[in-house]
Amino acid sequence: MTMSFDNIRVGKKYYLCNYGEESRFEVLEALSDENYRVKDLTSLDIYELHDLVKYGISDDFEIEEINHD
Repeated sequence: MTMSFDNIRVGKKYYLCNYGEESRFEVLEALSDENYRVKDLTSLDIYELHDLVKYGISDDFEIEEINHD
């Protein structure tokens, strides 16, 4: 089940799919209630989570915590 931005926590890793684009990132810092500074786990680029959803949320939108048990 997809979670909401309210449940995102600093230091955790997440998978996000929106408009067919997939991202895996670690949350570095909370900037506001629904925006975070994140580090891409593939490219190691640092950007704001808002940049991934600034054009809206599509029907395929999904965000989930990556659990490494």
